[in-house]
Amino acid sequence: MRLDERYVSYLQMKGLYHLARLNERWFRLDESLVSAFVERWRPETYTFRMPFGECTITLQNVAYQLGLSVDGRYVSGCLTDFQTYIQGGRPAWVWFQELLGVLPLAYQIQKFAVNCSWFQETFGECLEGAYEETVRRYVQAYIMMLLGTQLFANKFGNCIHIRWLPYVARLEDMGGYSWGSATLGWLYRCMC
Repeated sequence: MRLDERYVSYLQMKGLYHLARLNERWFRLDESLVSAFVERWRPETYTFRMPFGECTITLQNVAYQLGLSVDGRYVSGCLTDFQTYIQGGRPAWVWFQELLGVLPLAYQIQKFAVNCSWFQETFGECLEGAYEETVRRYVQAYIMMLLGTQLFANKFGNCIHIRWLPYVARLEDMGGYSWGSATLGWLYRCMC
């Protein structure tokens, strides 16, 4: 999704602007490089065994390279019950529709995730002169895409899990979370 200038102030407040800029310019998946690193991963030591010795990805690396906060509240990518969100007892998909203003069609939903293509088609470009509420919805969708494709992608990289709804719903609080720690934890989980 294209980074619109109207999103910048929101992303800066949330501590995600650097990541969004990286996404726009530098994130290109080099599958052969990723494959080479996966082959060298040693889960017993959480390190990559390289010809010159062992190395690992640290919290400092994540903070420096992705520009993510490593201080703040912890991020839990898990809700105890996806069918009904704990706050207010609203079904998760009703809450999704209230938040983004639209609900994907049934074939675009995979359990508790939505196809990336739906996000791109629906929120690909915010119209000029859109009301602030509309821009906010586009920002929320953009952040869902950043979280679901850049930081916490599934192994296929084709869908966004709705576990990120509670964070995106409270945009004002997003900057207070340790997104760097969560990203590193997710990476280690995926590698093992």
